[in-house]
Order: sequence, then C-alpha cells, then structure tokens
Amino acid sequence: MSSEDDLQLAREASAFYLKFSESVLRETPGHLKLAEVVSAGFTQYAYAFVAFDAEKIDTKNPKEAAQMRERAARLYARAHKHAMAALSRSDAGFATALRATDPQKQPRLTQAQVPLAYWAAASLGGLISMSKDDPDLVADLPLSMRLAELAWQVQPSYGQGALASLMGTLESAKVGGSRLKATRYFDQAIDFSGGQEAGPYVAKAEGVALPAEDKKLFEQLLRKALDISQQHRSLPNEVMRERAQWLLASVDDLF
Repeated sequence: MSSEDDLQLAREASAFYLKFSESVLRETPGHLKLAEVVSAGFTQYAYAFVAFDAEKIDTKNPKEAAQMRERAARLYARAHKHAMAALSRSDAGFATALRATDPQKQPRLTQAQVPLAYWAAASLGGLISMSKDDPDLVADLPLSMRLAELAWQVQPSYGQGALASLMGTLESAKVGGSRLKATRYFDQAIDFSGGQEAGPYVAKAEGVALPAEDKKLFEQLLRKALDISQQHRSLPNEVMRERAQWLLASVDDLF
C-alpha cells in the first residue's frame, strides 16, 4: 500500500491485509517475496501505528504507553520471525552462521535475500528499541547490524535509501557509535532517495542532530521532510510527515 497517501485508510485496512497475507504465507512458507511482504507489513504497522502512538502519549499516560510498547515489541518479533524463517529456508544454517564471530563463516546474501535481511534487521532493531530493559535482547543489537551490513554488501541503495538510513540509525544507536559515520550513512540515504523520501531526513534529525543537541539542524531537517512529504505523496512519506510534525511540536521538550 505504499502508494496510498490516506494514513487513516491504510491503518484501517492493514490489520486484515496482514492477517490474510500471513495465513497465505503459512501455506507457502518457501515463498521469499511473500515472506518479505509479511515481515515488512508487521514491521511498518508496529512502527507507524503502535510504537509511535506510544511515544505520543508517554508523558500523559505512561501505563498505557508501556502496554502499547509491549504490543509493538510482539509485532516486531513476529516480523523478525517471518523474515528469519524465510532466510533459513533459502539457506540452511543461516541463523547459526549469522552468529559466527569469524567473518569467513558468516552467511553471504543473494540479491533475492536482501529485502528479507533488511526487514529482519529493521524488525530486530525495533524490537530492541521497545525492550531496552531486557539485556538479552539488547545484546542482539550486533545481529541487527550484521544483517543490515550483509544486505549493504550486496545492495547499498536498497529501498531508495531505506537500508542506508537503517545503517545510520544502527550506527548512532550502538555504544561507541561514530556520529560521523552515521552522518555519512544518512547523507547516502538522502542521495539514494533522489529527494523523494522524507524518511532519511527524519532519521538524520533523530540520529545525528538530536544527540548533538543541534536544534537548528534538527528543525531544518524536519522541515525538509515536511516539504518532501507534501511534494511526493505516499504512505511512507505520510507517516514521516506526521512524525516530523510531532517532533517539531516537541522541540522545547527535546532540547
């Protein structure tokens, strides 16, 4: 539904679409493209319609926000399970090889596996962000980064900058991460997007400008995201438009 720019309509239709797609996937578990669609759908639903809602009410209703984060975590876990199952079906031993410390023993992706690796990385990153009090899950952040890096080795431009943006977000999230390296990833994401995706600007605002306490850059990036979302109407841009507006309204609390 990426071409749908009515966010409410997409929200109302998504639950049925996801359940139907998941039921079809159970009947055809080896279908990589369908597994990609299901994993992507659960990840995007969790991010846009559950985790974001939790953020918006966190200060006013922390108990309900915590419940929503738990739900988002379950949805992210579901997405990750589907992506990893499909990767393991297409490459026996993939999950074990992914945890290998020796780079020579780690898996190599085919072009067809790149989307699944991206959504496996994104969903695991989302799950970790919802479960910061769980040290076992937080310890899996390197696995999310490894999945993204494997995809990066094959197709850095994947998703019109989505993969580069994820690389920047993961770099900025890890302990001892390089702000300079994260900035380079976000700038590459902007280049790959061809000026048509608002996501990289929002990600750079949150991953670089906010930690650096650069309020001016933060606002500039978010306003650019708003301009792009207006010029190029799509569901992802509509999601980012709403997030950019909320972040701009929260500037005094964030800085």
